[in-house]
Order: sequence, then C-alpha cells, then structure tokens
Amino acid sequence: MADVNIPPAPALPGARHLHSGKVRDLYELTEGGFAGQLLMVASDRISAFDHVLDSTIPDKGEILTRLSLWWFDQLDDLVPNHILSADVPDAVKGRAVICQRLHMFPVECVARGYLTGSGLLDYNATGEVCGVPLPTGLVDGSRLPKAIFTPATKAAVGDHDENVSFEHVAHLIGGDDAAELRRLTLAVYSRADEIARSVGLMLADTKFEFGARRDPEHDFGGGSRAIVLADEVLTPDSSRFWSLEEWAPGQTQPSYDKQIVRDWLLSPESGWDRSSGERPPALPTKIIDRTRARYVEAYERLTGERF
Repeated sequence: MADVNIPPAPALPGARHLHSGKVRDLYELTEGGFAGQLLMVASDRISAFDHVLDSTIPDKGEILTRLSLWWFDQLDDLVPNHILSADVPDAVKGRAVICQRLHMFPVECVARGYLTGSGLLDYNATGEVCGVPLPTGLVDGSRLPKAIFTPATKAAVGDHDENVSFEHVAHLIGGDDAAELRRLTLAVYSRADEIARSVGLMLADTKFEFGARRDPEHDFGGGSRAIVLADEVLTPDSSRFWSLEEWAPGQTQPSYDKQIVRDWLLSPESGWDRSSGERPPALPTKIIDRTRARYVEAYERLTGERF
C-alpha cells in the first residue's frame, strides 16, 4: 500500500468522524433532525498514483459536490439516490451533503463505452475486459460496440481496485443483485453519455457505488430492497469525460480530470521518479491553476451554469 498521507479530518460540532478517503471525509451526525445519518464532506485534496498530494485544488470539493447534486437530479427517474439534504453546517457549506445510511455493495460498478485505462491493459493482454470478449484491432480511445459493465472489487485506500468478472460479483452478492447493479450501471451510463454529447463531450467510462436501504430481514442475495445510487456521481474524479471534437482513437485523449497533474508528475520538470517510493513533490501554481480551470470547465459545460 502506498503512503497516501491523508490529513486528519477537522472536528465538526454535532458530528462524529467515521472515516476519511483520498478526497472525502465521512461523519455521523449526532444532533438535530438528521441525527444518526451521514455527513459526507468533499475536500480540496487531490490524489495521483495512490498518493494524496500535499497540494490542494481550490474549490475542488465544492465543484464535486455541486456537480454530483446536479447529476442526481438528472437521474432520479432511473434510480433513487442517498441525498437527504444539502443544508449542512456552515463550516462545510457548499461541499457537503447529508445522506442516508445504506448497506453498501462491496463492488465498484464501472461502465465503459470506450477502451482506455485499465480496460485497455486487460484487453491488450487477453482480448477481454472483465471477462467480456471484445473485437480485435481496438486501440486506446476506441468506441466499443456497446457499453459494457466491468466491475471491480473495492480496495483499501492506497491500493488498486481489481477488475473482476460479472460472475465474481454474482458469487459475492448474489445473482439477482448483480444483474440489477449491471442494469442500473448501464442505464445511468447511457443517460449520462447522452447528456454529455449534447454539450460536445463524451463519457468514456465512469464508476458508481450503490447501496441497499437497511433491512434487518435481508442480506445481499435476496429480498425486496431498494437499490440506491450513492457516493459521488459523474464527476471528473470518478469519470473520464472527453471532447467530441478532439476525440482521436489511437492515442491518449485529453480528459476533463486530473490528467494535468499526472502528466506533470511524470514529466522531467517534476523531478519525481514514480518507482522510487518517495512521495510526489508539491504542485507548482501553474499546474494547480490549470487543474482547477479544467474542473470548472467540466462543471460549466455539463450543467450550463456558471461556477
């Protein structure tokens, strides 16, 4: 596991800290009408190559939160979500939501409409992605004949998620739930890609997390429980958005995400050797500013709103 270096979560009145990931801090509310429910706070932290960097991206947490809320509204006829309220404590206003406790499925639900990233590595090695056979001759950025469900197991912070087959997911949580997660994942992907295309973008791939409303009568693998879309959704942190105009298969596509950070860290200018075991250096101001601008551009193009 890499030294992810997650800073301590700040104390919040009326809330108890439960867990911190690379970007988000999770609390349990202990007071008020939502006592017992969860407060999810998006920070300005940014990670790359399994490290949380010392540098932050101004407004990133607010952009992720506002964009997720916008997407939940676009998808509410397809799947319920975990949002209870955006009326949060002043200390985290604009970058936090109050959300429902769920029994989370231990699966990253990934949809791919294009071949890139870990999917491309799997394809080059086996001709398949997560057990799904694909046509020969595909390259980085190729559009797939149809979007595919390529799940992954959730890894601990600092480790890599591992791509797995649908059959593995069915064994893990039961066939009915696995089939419903696949159906919902592909339905949400299709809606999101359609919306992205209407503003000149394309959704290469994305990952979702789902949970089930708690029911002591049932565990995974059966029962009539509502499956709920949770965590963040369709942000530059969880999705690859590409420009329709710039799309050119056979090369790395410019993305609306932290690609700028990754590229700089791997460049001679950073002076960092990824294989050294050393922590990455702080980002220069120009890279921070360009990354923030990319996140803002993604938000404004998708929502049609000014940030």
